[in-house]
Amino acid sequence: MENKIVDILLIEDNPNDAELTVRALKKNNIANAIHVIPDGAEALEFFFTEGKYKHRDINNPPKVVILDLKLPKVDGIEILKKVKSDERTKVIPIVVLTSSKEESDVVKSYRLGANSYIVKPVDFQKFADSIRDLGLYWLLLNEPPK
Repeated sequence: MENKIVDILLIEDNPNDAELTVRALKKNNIANAIHVIPDGAEALEFFFTEGKYKHRDINNPPKVVILDLKLPKVDGIEILKKVKSDERTKVIPIVVLTSSKEESDVVKSYRLGANSYIVKPVDFQKFADSIRDLGLYWLLLNEPPK
């Protein structure tokens, strides 16, 4: 991955949820460039242009990040902490998409700078609709800083 444009960075370890998310976005023609990362350690490499992402331009961030909280290696809370506390990455919109309804996770996520918190619907159609709406808002309606 050299300096390929990434519209949506999906950080999700569950292959089924990742596939459903990508399918819902593509079905609705919302994003062409979706990059899926299955664990938190690789996600941090992506954000801070290290490891296999060392040639990626840090000044070319994704338009939105969809972040699961329960990840192997480094969890979503730690990713939020690191990304939102770094001047180079803190304005990247991060949407937490997780199965956790724990109030402490919601509060922690917002305190660390999450831009939105969505609990994954169990119903397939509701899940697909949520992803479509999320993509429409963050890619088409939201006005990011230049």
